[in-house]
Amino acid sequence: MRAALAAAGVASPRFLVTDLDEPAPEVARRVNAEAAAPGWPVVVKPLLLSGSRGVIRADDAAALATALGRVRTMLRAPELLELDAVAARQILVEAFVPGPEVALEGVLVRGTLRTLAIFDKPDPLDGPYFEETIYQTPSRLPAITQAEVSAVVQRAARAMGLCEGPVHAELRTAGDAPVVIEVAARSIGGLCSRMLRFGTGRSLEEILVRHALGEPLGDARREAAAVGTMMIPIPRAGVLKAVHGEAEARAVAGITEVVISEALERVLVPLPEGSSYLGFLFARAATPAEVEHALRTAHACLSFTIAPMLPVG
Repeated sequence: MRAALAAAGVASPRFLVTDLDEPAPEVARRVNAEAAAPGWPVVVKPLLLSGSRGVIRADDAAALATALGRVRTMLRAPELLELDAVAARQILVEAFVPGPEVALEGVLVRGTLRTLAIFDKPDPLDGPYFEETIYQTPSRLPAITQAEVSAVVQRAARAMGLCEGPVHAELRTAGDAPVVIEVAARSIGGLCSRMLRFGTGRSLEEILVRHALGEPLGDARREAAAVGTMMIPIPRAGVLKAVHGEAEARAVAGITEVVISEALERVLVPLPEGSSYLGFLFARAATPAEVEHALRTAHACLSFTIAPMLPVG
């Protein structure tokens, strides 16, 4: 993806690729030495993992060595090497792009992007890890910026050879033009699609299935209400013993659903080694600001009893 976007002139981070064996000092030297070098700070991304797992910001050579060490430990897991022995060895090192992050949900129809929603991510995603929390739509970005987001995702999809089906894209919006962080040929992950309704109440999944069957999309305008979700972060490692404050969170004005998806007695692993969330909060209100307030208020109602892991042996 990075190579295809760069070749097509689509704004995206500069990058280099390393593997499990290249010495960290050599990777650090390349960060500034190569023609398309990312420069500092950088973000380390293992190609085989997902859900922000193993994604770590490094501001200098020492931090890069630490980040590469952690990621290489993850990638040496036997199950990953068996899954894809080539991709499990590859690590992307790309330029960190500052600025607010947004996500676009859309569907490609005969090569033309139909934007279904643009989400703001009001929490800063500056690292060192990149745990996503709130997604909220409609976006509070100016209409011209939202149009630019859709346009650059259209160009990115064309550069990648995508022409039909769902698209989920992540972009940074600081500077002169949106910068593409990721374009994936899939819909939004987890339970997040529950917040979206289109036309006469259709779900995102219905729209995508209709498109896959070759049926017209019909009215795919998102409902007028502001909606949002919060992916509840894991505060620390350990065993989940109890969840407190669910009733209080559900009682917050604007909250439509509280889902604790992790089971009691489950071992919790936070980022960057982990890749899951404790659950999801959903809200609906008249304005984006009210949605964000409801999500933050409900999250403040929740607390978790997490017992430390006992040492082995």
